[in-house]
Amino acid sequence: MKKYQKRVRLREFSYKGYYRYFITIIADRKKKIFCISDAEAPNYIGNEIVEHILKVLKDLSVVYQFIVWAYCFMPDHFHMLIEGKSPDSDMKELIFKFKQKTAFEFKKVYQERLWQENYYEHVLRKSEDTRKVARYIFENPIRKGLSQAVLDYPYIGSFEVNIKDLCFSM
Repeated sequence: MKKYQKRVRLREFSYKGYYRYFITIIADRKKKIFCISDAEAPNYIGNEIVEHILKVLKDLSVVYQFIVWAYCFMPDHFHMLIEGKSPDSDMKELIFKFKQKTAFEFKKVYQERLWQENYYEHVLRKSEDTRKVARYIFENPIRKGLSQAVLDYPYIGSFEVNIKDLCFSM
């Protein structure tokens, strides 16, 4: 029996332009890479990989013309909320380059894969509030018992706005 892989992307959608996306990228084999301390997981790597990934994301968001409204590193996955700033903003190309660059550097240092092959995206509808989705992303560590308060979790942020303003302006 032939096994069919579920289509992940929308068929008739170009993923280019002024759209907003909630992206989730899973660590390879769901390894707990992005933990706060080595007590949390045997695969603990620490802040240096998070800082490197954020630098790559910041650089590529400029190149591909995206706003990064929110990001959050959970132990075994990464969320981000991005928005295209031009008709040429290409989400698929941004994510492809982001995963490629971060995975290449990670493998060079740790001799392991960083990401699973694909990623999940949700194209936000016009009716969906950017601030509410960002807040949902920021509150993920609280829901998972990793933090007591949004601002206490070290692996969340935004390249565009102050988290306090975004979370508490609602």
